[in-house]
Amino acid sequence: MLRVQNIRKEYATVVAVDDISFDAAGGEILGLIGPNGAGKTTTIRMILNIIRPDHGNITFDGRQFDESIRNSLGYLPEERGLYRKNKLLSTILYFARLKGISAAEGKRRAYEWLKRFDLLNYYDRKIEELSKGNQQKVQFIISILHDPRLIVLDEPFSGLDPINQLLLKDILFELKEKGKAIIFSTHQMEQAEKLCDRICLINRGKMVLSGTLSNIKQRFGRNSVHLEFAGDGSFLKNLPFVRQATMYKNYAELVLHGTVTSQQLLSDITPHIEVRKFEYVEPSLNSIFLEVVGGEEATVKNESENHAEKSVRIPVKRNPEFTRSAIITVVSTILALVMIIAALLNPEISWLTVLIVVLAALISLYRFMRLRKKQKGDQSRQGEG
Repeated sequence: MLRVQNIRKEYATVVAVDDISFDAAGGEILGLIGPNGAGKTTTIRMILNIIRPDHGNITFDGRQFDESIRNSLGYLPEERGLYRKNKLLSTILYFARLKGISAAEGKRRAYEWLKRFDLLNYYDRKIEELSKGNQQKVQFIISILHDPRLIVLDEPFSGLDPINQLLLKDILFELKEKGKAIIFSTHQMEQAEKLCDRICLINRGKMVLSGTLSNIKQRFGRNSVHLEFAGDGSFLKNLPFVRQATMYKNYAELVLHGTVTSQQLLSDITPHIEVRKFEYVEPSLNSIFLEVVGGEEATVKNESENHAEKSVRIPVKRNPEFTRSAIITVVSTILALVMIIAALLNPEISWLTVLIVVLAALISLYRFMRLRKKQKGDQSRQGEG
């Protein structure tokens, strides 16, 4: 259905997405995971044709994006995008009309989903009067009301309580059974592990891990141990044969070096804590994430210390126009202040002249602020995702 091939997006000072490829097929949930700033949101915006990749190709059923494809896509953004002063039902029907759904059919579908999400009693409320969780449910309804074939969800569980999280999970599985392709973007590994058939892990703009969840766990699962215990287990992470430790109050997930045996492990820990449960298991997606992303972060840090960092950042380019505008603004501002003081001390100086100088300084300041805002906007986009 969706094919993403070698896409790349570069901003002024950073490569936000670098040579990423993946497919999203009907009847599956694809997890697009990674830490904050990894490039997930930028990738989604390129899929939706909000921004265009500098290189690479994105196709839907073998076709390039055009307006005929737009209504086959549904998108739930992470940010709130609702008109806060509008009423709930009116907002849903407005977006339905934008998707080409008639008023009668839009109302029928809206009532069906409002009932499913227990929102019927709020249909006449303004959006701003709804809780954060209910606003999220409204946004989700809008994203699927037109029955899209590809659904892109960016942190869909944000603001939902546990009951509504279960409801949304059931709905996602229903959509999957209907043959929808679902891209689920998140940095919450527990949710991704429960929902996704395949995952693509992005870090620093690059694809660092991809495949089915079962295959990925097999690759990382040879030496993972789960412990439940009573006592202070803080020493576990410092044991010489523990490569990685994910610690909780009375529970730990340990990744061991290959040579350690269970007898050696137990003999070293039982004098210090009471072991209630000990088992070799597949690692959680969270521990895999920490191993892959954490290892990469350590590599970048070491390379930086050796002055040989190989990150996706590129040198910052100075903007001559911005520098020139700053100098003009400073000079014109100083000149305007001097003219004002001089006019106050010498009545013979024309205030019209002073006014012209002050006006020129204000124009210079306005131009400088516009350039500064534009530059900040370019820099802020580099960390999205």
